[in-house]
Amino acid sequence: MPLQFLQKLITYPTITPQECGIYELILNKLNSLSQNKDFEVLKIEQEKESVKNLFFLIAPKDIDKSKLQHFCFAGHIDVVPTGEGWDFEPFCGAQDEKYIYGRGAQDMKGGVSAFIYAITETLESQDFKQTFLDSACMVSILLTSDEEGDGTYGTKYMLEELKKRDLLPHSCIVAEPTSINKTGDMIKIGRRGSINGILKIEGKQGHVAYPEKCVNPIELLGAKLGALAGIALDNGDCHFSPSKLVITDIRSGMEVVNVTPQNLKIMFNVRNSPLSNEDSIRTYIKEVFKETPYELSLKTNSLPFITDSQSALIGLLCESIKHIADISPTLSTSGGTSDARFFAQYGIDVVELGVPNDRIHAVNERVLISDILLLCDIFKYFLQLFIQSAKTENLHQH
Repeated sequence: MPLQFLQKLITYPTITPQECGIYELILNKLNSLSQNKDFEVLKIEQEKESVKNLFFLIAPKDIDKSKLQHFCFAGHIDVVPTGEGWDFEPFCGAQDEKYIYGRGAQDMKGGVSAFIYAITETLESQDFKQTFLDSACMVSILLTSDEEGDGTYGTKYMLEELKKRDLLPHSCIVAEPTSINKTGDMIKIGRRGSINGILKIEGKQGHVAYPEKCVNPIELLGAKLGALAGIALDNGDCHFSPSKLVITDIRSGMEVVNVTPQNLKIMFNVRNSPLSNEDSIRTYIKEVFKETPYELSLKTNSLPFITDSQSALIGLLCESIKHIADISPTLSTSGGTSDARFFAQYGIDVVELGVPNDRIHAVNERVLISDILLLCDIFKYFLQLFIQSAKTENLHQH
């Protein structure tokens, strides 16, 4: 059962980028596949700057991998710090009749436990083992200990290695907690990008009694603030909400009442659709502050992406959710960034599906047992459909 496995995963205090030996537990669970003489198994472990990554591939034996459809389940085993005020020990993994408790229960050890069990139970099943061997596909797992951190040496780094080995997947599900009320009610088919900005308005410091001798940057901002704070930079489209400029910090002056400030600094973030980028932001701010001296620096942290809603991946996943959970999922691009963006950069069809996210990064994180079991069943049915479709395609080719 994935429940006991999830409980064990939670007991490992894998705060980014610590791995704490959790990959050994995962590899032990996958050991039955490694020992199966009909399978070819490839394991890649990486470690750089304290970040540890694991890639585990299962393919039919003695078949050219370049001719196989490659599907990957991806996720992260690292969690955010616990903070204070918990009603239970954050890494307890306790269970009652409704919930499993602990940091990572939703984000995202719940998803990891579900897809590991989905893979092992499907490929150990005599019926689907033979279908898999007759198909033209292979299945893999990619895990990192640095999704909640900078991500520099995590999934991004591992995908670079897979590209060198010609092992990039064709499609991928990242088991992030995407659902709202019940597992399967929302999948993420893309994400907005993220651009950080710092705007400095230059003035001339002076005495408040002689304002005519000063250039007060707060006054320069003045009426222009309404054209900056919370402004929509585009209209969005059918998949993306409008890109909005959100101010996160404004500071100026020396905390005294008789000196005007020399300058003013504004920090902001734009979660952008494909309709906005650094160039369009620069153009907009130049127009707003055309008669005001300023400096602007921008940094793109992630690019927006979207997977075609008509893709085979999304079709199979929606069919699986409908069959298992009797839900027609909402296809969304909302929320923050995730490691799915790194897959998209390689042209890989990628979506995200996981348990509800009502307590991610919060005190007293927990997950409904029913949501974990539902996710595992959805992943199992999806794998069965994927393997069957690959077998059908293989038969047509021959």
